[in-house]
Amino acid sequence: MSSVSSSIVFDDIFTISDIDKDGKKFDRVSRLYAHSKNYDMDLTLDYNIELFSLAPNESFALALASSLVNGAPPTNPDANEDEDKDKDVWRPDGKGRRGLEEEYDYVMYGKVYKFDGGTSEFVTAYISFGGLLMSITGSFRHMTNIVLGDSIYLLLRK
Repeated sequence: MSSVSSSIVFDDIFTISDIDKDGKKFDRVSRLYAHSKNYDMDLTLDYNIELFSLAPNESFALALASSLVNGAPPTNPDANEDEDKDKDVWRPDGKGRRGLEEEYDYVMYGKVYKFDGGTSEFVTAYISFGGLLMSITGSFRHMTNIVLGDSIYLLLRK
C-alpha cells in the first residue's frame, strides 16, 4: 500500500500476460490480463486503447483510490470553497486543486459492484467503469479497503 495519500485503497505493479486472448470485441476497447509483482494478484481489465496503449509483457502501475484528493483534507471546517474545489479536482480546465490524476496517465471512475468469496484466503472484487469492467483476485488482506458499493477511481501509469 502507498503512503502517498490516505485515499489510495490499493496499489501495485502489474505485468501483462495477454491482451484480447478471447478475441477483440470492440474497436476501441481491449481486455488485458495481468499479474502483480508485490501482492500476487490477478487482474482482468477493459481499457480504451486510443487513450492508453499497452502491450503483452509490459508493466504498469495500478492504483485504486476512493478520491482524487491528494493529501489531507482542508483544516478549516468552514472552508466551503475548498470543498467545492475538491468536487472538480479531475477537471482539465484548471479549476479545483490538482490531485492524484496528475501523477497518472489514465484514470477511470466506477463502482465496486460485486465480491466473490472464493476460498477463505482469496477473493475477487468486480468493478464497473461505465461498462468497462475490471476484476482483481488475490488475498483478502490486500483488498480490505475495497468496499462493495463504493465509488472508486482507477489510475494507471507506465
